[in-house]
Amino acid sequence: MRLLISGWFLQHPATGTGQYAWEILRHLPQARPSWTVGVAVPEGWAGPLPEGVEPVRIRLPRLPSDFQKLWFEQIALPGAAARWRAERLFVPYWAPPLRAPAPTIVTVHDLIPLRFPEYRATFAARLYTALVTAATPGAAHILTDSEASRRDLLQRFRLPPERVTAVPLGVSERFTPRPDPVGDARARNRYDLPPAYVLYLGGFDRRKNIETLLAVYTWAQDAIGENFPLVIAGRLPEGSSRLFVDPRPLARAWGIEAVVRTIGPVAEEDKPALYRGASAFLYPSRYEGFGLPVLEAMACGVPVVASEIPALVELVGDAAYLIPPEDARGMAGALIAVLVDSTLGQTLRERGLRRAAAFTWVACARRTAEILEGAGPV
Repeated sequence: MRLLISGWFLQHPATGTGQYAWEILRHLPQARPSWTVGVAVPEGWAGPLPEGVEPVRIRLPRLPSDFQKLWFEQIALPGAAARWRAERLFVPYWAPPLRAPAPTIVTVHDLIPLRFPEYRATFAARLYTALVTAATPGAAHILTDSEASRRDLLQRFRLPPERVTAVPLGVSERFTPRPDPVGDARARNRYDLPPAYVLYLGGFDRRKNIETLLAVYTWAQDAIGENFPLVIAGRLPEGSSRLFVDPRPLARAWGIEAVVRTIGPVAEEDKPALYRGASAFLYPSRYEGFGLPVLEAMACGVPVVASEIPALVELVGDAAYLIPPEDARGMAGALIAVLVDSTLGQTLRERGLRRAAAFTWVACARRTAEILEGAGPV
């Protein structure tokens, strides 16, 4: 079979969608060695590709960045599929073309733009959301990351259940509890990490619930702040807005600046070391399609305190301490318990490692290949 995959997000490897696209590209040729796998990428992109994947380069017109992406997805990608004689077109994020020359399979990781109005506040965002929403029912099959997201999709689009499949993501082999003395020391020095800390690694958009993340330390700082400061990793926004929350002004206003450290963006190769060095991982998100950072933390043997939301309940089972996302006081109590009760902390480490071992990119690619094979015209 000739399979063409949209590679737009390979330009953004630090995003969850970029990681998903890369891992699927890496493992699909192994799952189906007889397939010819191509990936459509903008002409100027010169990044590496996994072995067995053929680049299909697309020249982009001079347009604003938002409209470049739209042109790539709706016009250039179907055209490339036709020229390349693709038998299946796979879009590993929520952007199916309205029309395509081959059955299209799309992965809808979550329905954030539909559930949260602030994500479609601009005209361009509303236009894009309306377009992909209209195109989605025309896909031959829809993949999503969790049963929680599958329920959202079935409710919103009223699709036949047999055309929507939850295929859990995997965790890279890089995320392991085994120490890497050189890499761990390099990361500790590069980010000036304290001897012990609680880690948050993720985004700063509103659904990530940065207010509760910081509010936890207004309750917990006297008990654990000095010994376990909160390290916040990720590219910080330039001030708070309707869509993003800058944690620094809140930390100052709430009197916890001394126990909160922001370290900015983290290189992909340093993430396992940051997890391994943490005494706990704190993740109070209000909504997730899956929760990849939680899985990465568990795979590194870090006890997790996170929000009790459907996708995370499904992901962690009994391997994390879950608290309702708006209950900062309850989350503070859970975090303190994990840090001071060595038996509880060790139990969560062991359960997390066992749970994370069940999520592999090999299994994700094999199940994805089965769906791609079976998907025919709508």
